[in-house]
Amino acid sequence: MRRIKVLVVEDSMVFGKLLVQGLSEDPLIEVVALAKDPFEARDAILKYQPDVMTLDIELPKMDGIEFLKMLMPQHPLPVIVISTLSNRVFDALNAGAVDFVAKPVGVGVAQLEAFVKNELPIKIKIASVAKVGRIKRNVIEFAKQSLTGKAKEVVIAIGASTGGPEAIAAVLNEFGTEIPGIVMVQHMPPGFTDMYAQRLDKRCKIRVKEAKNGDIVIPGQALLAPAGDAHMQLVNVNGVMQVVIKKGERVSGHIPSVDVLFTSVAEVAKDKAIGIILTGMGGDGAKGLLTMKKAGARTIGQDESTCVVYGMPKVAYDAGAVEFQEKLSDVAKRTYAILSKM
Repeated sequence: MRRIKVLVVEDSMVFGKLLVQGLSEDPLIEVVALAKDPFEARDAILKYQPDVMTLDIELPKMDGIEFLKMLMPQHPLPVIVISTLSNRVFDALNAGAVDFVAKPVGVGVAQLEAFVKNELPIKIKIASVAKVGRIKRNVIEFAKQSLTGKAKEVVIAIGASTGGPEAIAAVLNEFGTEIPGIVMVQHMPPGFTDMYAQRLDKRCKIRVKEAKNGDIVIPGQALLAPAGDAHMQLVNVNGVMQVVIKKGERVSGHIPSVDVLFTSVAEVAKDKAIGIILTGMGGDGAKGLLTMKKAGARTIGQDESTCVVYGMPKVAYDAGAVEFQEKLSDVAKRTYAILSKM
């Protein structure tokens, strides 16, 4: 099997060499070059034609995000951003990066080793099969059907992973304030979900917030599961839909897990629910979405042509969990069509 050619772009030579050393120990990865700024990176791209590039945002001579904006139209390739806790990672995703990882800061040797030998290599392998290019926004406003009082009692559950931040944004941006309450899981490093929710809240018509234990599910609002060591589940307390945040172990390889959220929605909301599974690697969410469908919920899966990684939606589709398979630009339209008949 041909190894994945990786270009590392990092202005800290100490950290850069650490990345090169750690990645080079993976038999499926070949680090072709280490560049300290965008100009060296440009030359290395032309010379080595890497399969994946890791990119630090803070770079000398040219900002990493500006470099991405110039690079992607001319030499599109999968890019993983390595960043400290910063809202700028979402600018990088909007500029064309497929994913990001949190730069380990102030951690011990064991955590640093886990990052360079486990977390980052996994992200690189996922990125190597990702589709590159910015998600196309809806350009035609569709006619939104009026929603009945019964439709407003519905709960919408959304799950995504790689490519999900931009995909979720594209869907939520089409929802008006009349949309039923939304609960979401997006695989993301700890510390970033609150910033992501705030970013969505500013750009969408609906309210978006990082969920807190006991938050009530209400129309016109989306609750995003906080990244960390806990799962988010839907519960019914005296007839009121709420979320609970509970610490636990990984399920389907993740915490929070889409499967955990979807399964709880199936148990609590039953046929008054819509499940949406978007782009992402792996199979998290497929079992939960199937459980939702069997409970009477309507289900939507993103199609292969618009996924950054057609993993989670494919596993769900193959399992028979997806009722409607849609292009990303049609997911919101399908949601409204379902709601108008509930």
